Amino acid sequence: MLAVTDYDSKGLILLTTLNWGIIGLGNIATSFATYFNQPDGQIYGAASRSLEKAQAFADQYHIPHAFGSYDAMLADDNIDIVYIATPHNYHFENIMASLEAGKHVFCEKAITMNRRELNKAKALAAEKHLVLAEAMTIYHMPLFAEIERQQVANHLGALKSIQVSFGSYKELDANNRFFSPALAGGAMLDIGVYALSFARRMLTAKPELVATQWVPSESGVDQQSTLLLNNANHEMVTVTLNIHAKMPKQGVLVYENGYVTVDDYPRPDKATLTFPDGRVETIQAGDATNAMNYELHDFQETVRGNQANSSLELSSDVMAIMTDARAEWGFVYPFEKRSDLD
Repeated sequence: MLAVTDYDSKGLILLTTLNWGIIGLGNIATSFATYFNQPDGQIYGAASRSLEKAQAFADQYHIPHAFGSYDAMLADDNIDIVYIATPHNYHFENIMASLEAGKHVFCEKAITMNRRELNKAKALAAEKHLVLAEAMTIYHMPLFAEIERQQVANHLGALKSIQVSFGSYKELDANNRFFSPALAGGAMLDIGVYALSFARRMLTAKPELVATQWVPSESGVDQQSTLLLNNANHEMVTVTLNIHAKMPKQGVLVYENGYVTVDDYPRPDKATLTFPDGRVETIQAGDATNAMNYELHDFQETVRGNQANSSLELSSDVMAIMTDARAEWGFVYPFEKRSDLD
């Protein structure tokens, strides 16, 4: 249902406000509550396994309702959309419960642990006629559409290859989530999802995994990896990841007649275009500080039926690559079965 509707003096609908509920109240949820700015949406409720924690969060961010359990919030008919900000090893459970409760779902990345989970979630969303999407800013940043326009305007020709890297230095501590198998640690699901989403956003066709190598940490999760992708249009991708060494969050798009460098690609608003003769131009679009609200706006428009849910298929392609890579490595989390990677 659409929870809050305003009417003009003649009783005509002016605006339907979509009510959001938050599951999981950690750092990501804090950022969500801080920067949420949708004139036709509002954060209606916050849920935690502790009512005290939920109430403190609700009070801090002026959220009108606090719930001491996820089930209690899902039972509230006023909630239209559930934002899932729990650790990603809980995403599938939270997604399925939210969909069963009749809620649209906007889930943090990685949206699920593997392809099998995502396919089940997609099937349930379709059955319930609900919208499911991953909270991936990359799919919604205006800069990437502008790069595609500049590709045509500057006669850059066809996309030939993409080079993308992401390295984040984390201490080698099996007790933190980054290196804990029990908490779905490792580079792929934590930072690799960004690199692969950037590549998928700019490719013109679905990629397939051609080759991959990895270096496991002492705890057994993926510490370092490289992936080579290709697609039907012969666009090749090289991805380099490391969770114990700092590397630039940088993507390079190589065209026939120039290349585009995108720094900090998860939330970019400018890029550098370099021509074969060495000339350089800056491409700008959007505002990096407002990145979250681009994706929130698009999700709400999808819920309202004003645009297609195209980003879910991009997320599905990325999840397929991540699943295939782990299958090739033989890396299965303790709470998974080997068949989950098939």
